[in-house]
Amino acid sequence: MPATPRGQSPLFLITSVERRLTAALAADLEREGVSVEQWRALECLDLREGTTMSDIAGRVLVPAPTLTKLVDRLVASNLVHRRGDPQDRRRVMVLLTPRGGALRQRLDVVAQHHQEWLSEVLGKTGFHQLTELVGCLHSEPLPSEPFPSASSRPPAPSLSSPTGS
Repeated sequence: MPATPRGQSPLFLITSVERRLTAALAADLEREGVSVEQWRALECLDLREGTTMSDIAGRVLVPAPTLTKLVDRLVASNLVHRRGDPQDRRRVMVLLTPRGGALRQRLDVVAQHHQEWLSEVLGKTGFHQLTELVGCLHSEPLPSEPFPSASSRPPAPSLSSPTGS
């Protein structure tokens, strides 16, 4: 993989930036009393239309049992409520409560500040390009087969010679 001008791979840079952005966002969300995962769940919802738990799980990036606990906490805080799907009684829909809608509006402002920072750093064109590129990566499925692990590859040649020179 070609090196970037800083000598680091794009994968390393993407994961490093994601961690920094998430940490900054988490600190601001904490002041509103929510975690990044709760913010992601609230981002999926609105007051009128319900969203299924499986749809939320796909967008929040947590396993189903974790999502159930997360939604339980949101229900206990009166931020969301559950109701049965009128078309399929087996499915549970999650909806924002008015209190959750008010919080969601405050969280939208927090997220907007972070996006504005990105736009300032990258410029309008760079921000648009980043959005397009990340959108492409986000929608592209990963291969169904796992990537080969380092242990499944033949050993790399030794850096020292057997003669010690």
